[in-house]
Amino acid sequence: MLPFRVEFKSGESLHRQAVYAVKKALVTGRLLPGDAFPSVRSLSQELRINPNTAHRIVASLIEEGLLKVVPGVGTRVADIPPSASKDCNKLLNDDLERLVVQARSLSLELEDLLDAIRAQWDLLNRGPK
Repeated sequence: MLPFRVEFKSGESLHRQAVYAVKKALVTGRLLPGDAFPSVRSLSQELRINPNTAHRIVASLIEEGLLKVVPGVGTRVADIPPSASKDCNKLLNDDLERLVVQARSLSLELEDLLDAIRAQWDLLNRGPK
């Protein structure tokens, strides 16, 4: 069983959705530094995706510094360096722009958007179930 959940949606790459799910698991505490991460084979089988896609997912997470390979042990969740927090705004810009554009296209007011963001923030703060 995977320590994160992916709900695949059409129109967006499987790779991107899976990477996002792992990041969400890190933020919510479902994955902690030092935790074992599934092998490419088990990731491929559990998500029912091509092994090459599973390999790209793991490679992307390693490249971002979120996972590390420990020889003789396997892939583990990395300790996130303090410098990573400096890059948070850069990582969020694209998603924030999409969110604002979508909210505007739905004629939402800023307060409605902020209320929805607060509600999601509260859900994530509840931690793992």
